[in-house]
Amino acid sequence: MVRAVGVTKVYDTGHVKVDALRGIDLDIQCGEMVAIMGPSGCGKTTLLNCLSGLDALSGGDVLIEGTSLKSMSDRQRTRYRARRMGFIFQFYNLLAVLTAAENVEMPLLLTGVPTKEARSRALDVLDLVGLRMRADQRPGELSGGERQRVTIARALVNDPAIVWADEPTGDLDSTNAEEIINLMCRLNRERDVTFALVTHDISIGRRAHRIVRMMDGQIVDEVIPA
Repeated sequence: MVRAVGVTKVYDTGHVKVDALRGIDLDIQCGEMVAIMGPSGCGKTTLLNCLSGLDALSGGDVLIEGTSLKSMSDRQRTRYRARRMGFIFQFYNLLAVLTAAENVEMPLLLTGVPTKEARSRALDVLDLVGLRMRADQRPGELSGGERQRVTIARALVNDPAIVWADEPTGDLDSTNAEEIINLMCRLNRERDVTFALVTHDISIGRRAHRIVRMMDGQIVDEVIPA
């Protein structure tokens, strides 16, 4: 599904250069759930952003479904992300003025899916995450756990090849965090959704098929949880 080869990322402020990623090699298999872990500042989110094409690479390449991100223009990468990737963020990134259904259908509308089809698909995926009855509610009317379920529904609505999740439970209490990771594991198990997630929480990491540990911009270890 994903192959990173010699990926580097350098941030240059003009006064100082920071080597955020230092020659990352990583494969993620179709249907796998991979947890990327490590101390703050080690490069976890930078790696996620580079693997997904949100950040440009300084060196190396990333291939997703055999397609090189480096070979794409910015417009092509944006179109590819919209069609083949889903994203889950810690702070939801939902539009407050839109209902749950409108937030979920937005990626489809932006890629030209007809309005009626987009709404039908949005309702189907809200049903999948247990929120169809809340489809007409705005984010402010939902709990934190429900908002994150809407975010997951939005990530899944385009039937993506892979879902990238950056601290998906970081803004939730322990009960809601458990519900969200259970949902992600169920989607991975029952629908073969591929997940790559960044987390500080070892209890979440242990639910993944594989833990990739980072330190100072490098992968230092990979562990298969018992």
